[in-house]
Amino acid sequence: MAKILAVLYPDPTGGYPPTSARDGIPAITRYPSGQTAPTPRAIDFTPGRLLGCVSGELGLRRFLAERGDTYVVTSDKDGPDSVLDRELPDTDVVISQPCWPAYLTPERIASAPRLKLAITAGIGSDQVDLPSALTHGLTVTEVAYSNSISVSEHAVMLVLGLVHNFLPAHEWAATARGWNIADCVARAYDVEGMDAGVLGAGRIGQAVLRRLKAFDVHLHYHDVQRLPAGVEEEMELTWHPDVRSLASSVDVLSIHTPLNPQTLNLFDDALIGVMKRGAYIVNTARGLIVNRDAVVRALNSGRLAGYAGDVWYPQPPPPDHPWRSMPYGAMTPHVAGSTLAAQARYAAGAREILECWFDGRPIRPEYLIVDGGGFAGAGERSCTAAG
Repeated sequence: MAKILAVLYPDPTGGYPPTSARDGIPAITRYPSGQTAPTPRAIDFTPGRLLGCVSGELGLRRFLAERGDTYVVTSDKDGPDSVLDRELPDTDVVISQPCWPAYLTPERIASAPRLKLAITAGIGSDQVDLPSALTHGLTVTEVAYSNSISVSEHAVMLVLGLVHNFLPAHEWAATARGWNIADCVARAYDVEGMDAGVLGAGRIGQAVLRRLKAFDVHLHYHDVQRLPAGVEEEMELTWHPDVRSLASSVDVLSIHTPLNPQTLNLFDDALIGVMKRGAYIVNTARGLIVNRDAVVRALNSGRLAGYAGDVWYPQPPPPDHPWRSMPYGAMTPHVAGSTLAAQARYAAGAREILECWFDGRPIRPEYLIVDGGGFAGAGERSCTAAG
């Protein structure tokens, strides 16, 4: 029997909700790429329920109990005496989400001789130290595409919210401070006619481009792998050979590239400095792709008209993190990929991965990042390309 440790975010402050706001969610069986949604043998949860918190347990409790496995679920993941650190030494499988990452550092991996499998319930495995995973023979997986469309919708929402100055206008209305139309519209613009670009044209980046196209903007992108000519023609895309060219050409820039040594702190004072005065940055990728203090300086100086993001570092950030109070910001606490629809898919994907691992069957290549002492599947393509 195995021991599975799930590190999930805390329950709602008012307690686990007895019902959901809606009676159900649309059934998505296939993604735009043609890839099928997760196909475990069964699920023990109702799609549309809150699954990613401690009481939700990713809907895995019954499945693991019937197998006789030990299933530990906690939100306590930081500090030397955390539940994560206490339970890790005899754990076989760790599951966590990008929004509440269990950072599997070299020290933690070294302290867990039985650890064989790390599952990201969602997309992104940068919370796992991949060199250590390779050395120790871990299998590292993520539920690819499970929340890609969720993140793309959130990114477009942030673009519109920034450009139309939505949050300040909502604040005027919600706090009953008055009917100050001039204050609301003094920084409000139309997206129509702007130059909008994405850095990273993978699943999420392409989904953002397709959604922005409906707003009659001029579309730009940069990716290390250029899209096929037919795709560029269909969406009327302008490709840029490097990030600097892209950044200097657009009014709105949405970031969708992985975090790797090449993208760490990529948006520093110098790169932000080549952007148009009054440009906007939206970041739903990873917090460390932008330099924290450079963003604050650019907002204070007027170089940027707004910054919106769903990702931070560390997560959760300390109370005094400057992004909590910076001007012209619109931040959310890494919720873009955790809609209730996305949770249903990545919980089912986590179970599918566990079923394959328990049975000794191959895990889908699109879910694999590291396996058998080397990069595998999706990881072989993305991590090798990133260097």
